[in-house]
Amino acid sequence: MLSLSTQFTLTPSLRPDNPTHKPKFHFHPTHLRISTKDPVFTHQQNEFHFAGKTISGAGNLPEEENMSIPDGIRRELMPEHVAVIMDGNRRWARMRGLPSGSGYEAGIRAFRVLVELCCKWGIRVLTVFAFSSDNWVRPKMEVDFLMNLFEKGIKAELDNFMREDIKVSIIGDPSKLPMSLQRSIARLEETTKHNSGLHLAIAVNYSGKYDIVQACQSIAQKVKDGSIEPEDINELSIEQELETKCAEYPYPDLLIRTSGELRLSNFFLWQLAYTELFFSESHWPDFGEADFVEALLSFQQRQRRYGGYKL
Repeated sequence: MLSLSTQFTLTPSLRPDNPTHKPKFHFHPTHLRISTKDPVFTHQQNEFHFAGKTISGAGNLPEEENMSIPDGIRRELMPEHVAVIMDGNRRWARMRGLPSGSGYEAGIRAFRVLVELCCKWGIRVLTVFAFSSDNWVRPKMEVDFLMNLFEKGIKAELDNFMREDIKVSIIGDPSKLPMSLQRSIARLEETTKHNSGLHLAIAVNYSGKYDIVQACQSIAQKVKDGSIEPEDINELSIEQELETKCAEYPYPDLLIRTSGELRLSNFFLWQLAYTELFFSESHWPDFGEADFVEALLSFQQRQRRYGGYKL
């Protein structure tokens, strides 16, 4: 099977030094191997186990000797904050005749690869959209599986986060999550809060619309309490109440969405005002180093004007 990685942008992407530059298409082969091994959950980076099967080949884990910044990528133009909508796990599984849960487990490996690359390449903030508040309408069995997988992942990755000096924040409304997951999240955030490397923000039960609503509610309460006047409310007032206030760089420079879907799906509706968008045809479990490099190259070739223009 071949996976096509391309881009679709909503802003001009011509290089200032080469106005005839055209986006490139990259093809990445995906290999599938099924064995009769029987472990259910593993932390190995090159494979995962589901329902008695061992699946390998999802994504592209870089070898240690290749961890330097790839040719063509300029460190000084690296985005400070990258956000990712991790889409296509279920479709990846269906294409292989596997249950949807195996796609989510394969997606964990792609997530680990991306976190490792962000650490190595100096990206300061990585936000991943793990579970939308709109996803509760999915079958209960699938939602329960995701909640359980998320809790297992937190426990499995905690030592790695500490070893790599990664600070983790969970953004979204935790009140609907299982109590055991809420406790695991609280422990994760408390344990990693003093880490100073990559800041990893995981959006769980998150809604871009509600993020703005709760910010307005908080400001309205301050007006009611008399701590601020209505005429003092401005954009900064709202920004200080959004979920992303926990990050040093709260607004993504680059948003990546996988699986070929061309929409935001209620994610970061305020924060993405001037974000560069990149859409990949690869399903999330297939998204690897080559896809990430393509997204970064596209980002670095763009002129970010923020409403102005360059002479």
